[in-house]
Amino acid sequence: MPTLMNGAKMLLECLAREGVDCFFGYPGGVTLPLYDAIYDHHIRHVLVRHEENACFAAEGYARATGKVGVCCATSGPGATNLVTGLVDAMMDSIPIVAITGQVTSKLIGSDAFQEADTFGITRSCTKHNYLVKKLEDLAQVVHEAFYIAASGRPGPVLIDIPKDVFQAQGHYTPVTSIHLPGYKVFTEGHTGQIRRAAQLISESERPFVYAGGGIVAANASAELREFAEIADAPVVTTLMGLGGLPSNHPNFVSMPGMHGSYAANMGMTNCDVLIALGVRFDDRVTGRLAAFAPHAKVIHVDIDPAEIGKNRAADIPIVGDVKRVLTRLNTELRAAGGGTGLRAGRAAWWSQVRGWKAEHPLSPVTSDSEIKPQHLMMELDRLSAGEAIVCSDVGQHQMWAAQLIRFNAPRLWINSGGLGAMGFGLPSAIGAQFARPDKLVFALVGDGGFQMSIPELSTIASNGLPIKIVVMNNGYLGMVRQWQELFFNNRLSSVELDCFPDAEKLAAAYGFKGRTIDKPWDLASALEEAVREPGPYLLNVKVSPYENVYPMVPAGAAIDEMVLAPPQPVAVPK
Repeated sequence: MPTLMNGAKMLLECLAREGVDCFFGYPGGVTLPLYDAIYDHHIRHVLVRHEENACFAAEGYARATGKVGVCCATSGPGATNLVTGLVDAMMDSIPIVAITGQVTSKLIGSDAFQEADTFGITRSCTKHNYLVKKLEDLAQVVHEAFYIAASGRPGPVLIDIPKDVFQAQGHYTPVTSIHLPGYKVFTEGHTGQIRRAAQLISESERPFVYAGGGIVAANASAELREFAEIADAPVVTTLMGLGGLPSNHPNFVSMPGMHGSYAANMGMTNCDVLIALGVRFDDRVTGRLAAFAPHAKVIHVDIDPAEIGKNRAADIPIVGDVKRVLTRLNTELRAAGGGTGLRAGRAAWWSQVRGWKAEHPLSPVTSDSEIKPQHLMMELDRLSAGEAIVCSDVGQHQMWAAQLIRFNAPRLWINSGGLGAMGFGLPSAIGAQFARPDKLVFALVGDGGFQMSIPELSTIASNGLPIKIVVMNNGYLGMVRQWQELFFNNRLSSVELDCFPDAEKLAAAYGFKGRTIDKPWDLASALEEAVREPGPYLLNVKVSPYENVYPMVPAGAAIDEMVLAPPQPVAVPK
């Protein structure tokens, strides 16, 4: 017998059936019926202090678990404040369902109070979006939204619900099937292409694996590891793919690209077969595209057919779920003998890759007089031991963390990769901590991004979240300053952050502990103190203001045209 309920309760019933245990939002006038229904419901609602951060928190939840993250906002400015988070989720392929309120149906198009064309505004920054015009469609729409967000290449889906649909009474009938004739997902990969790929890999002397966020999204870490070992190939993982292969695995090289390692970039430039797995040949990885992997035949595996050939033509394109494709490719490759027929060539290739790693290693820089940013990352790496969740903001600290902190499993490294949205780190850590209460969670932020997200200290405090907030404070918008120094004659324009709150007083204002340090001998003990603290902790670490991230590939250069770190001064005994 169908149950009679209003649209708000029907929405919550649908969320519960999709396995949602918490969602992030901010109420408003047209969503009042929903928030009234939440009052009696078991699903936890987390009140953030800004709608953009609701979407970032939902992303943190999704990235840490692989489940669909959910956020909610009211009409007008509430909905438009979600847009940055939706674009971020779209670019990084993160499964999100965003629920927005809309003015009453009869007022749509009349410029009513807090009306915005949310459906039109979000069309280009979502995988799909809906405007629910009648209650009878609501349940079907919600379940379709979750299916679309999580299937194929994941992404954000928005549901805009007018106030009268929330209020309307109707009979809820469970949705038992999803039928979307125009939505096709190709998962298996072409058998002939997989066999061709296995043959090409087995015959190559210099194979190189380029693995991305698709490995994490598809839960294909185990299959990637098996593939690397069968193929006996070096592996790089992109900024979005870190943790897809454990950092302590002998086949792991590092991250490639603009701030990737010398070995990673030289390996991609000199390989004869490039195996691209769940990647989109992003410009921050390829550098000047015409000079990227010039000697390589390319095998490209991706679930999104639009990515195949978009930036780099593939010699062997394979459209499919990378987990399923790798499972079959591993079987074929094992049957083909892996690389055993070319042992001498493979040995020489590995010797070359290891030589590049030794020639220009990603080594932490330390100082006896000031805290170097790399020193901070080294200590965070020591405390996390490859097992903690690190949610990064955007900038220099993000690149140093990607270079120097180990991640021995997927879903530990959470950052805004494609969009590069400042203010992402702290709210995403909130979502990750709700998702994984068992995990140590660091919010690693710069002094710029942190000041975009200070209101969420209230969310952390009110929920008692034991997040360790580590501010790498260099007094500048560091990455912008670095570019101005290197490419604009050091004309530093609007990049100095000359005012920063007292961390101890700021944290105390929210009822938890904080501290500022600027001496290298205090760093280890201060971080240990933060980790021991059972609740949240704000640690403001003042680092060298003019340190640059190296290696660096200048805009328009090939990835083997790296600017390397200048030699460090050698101490001369007195």
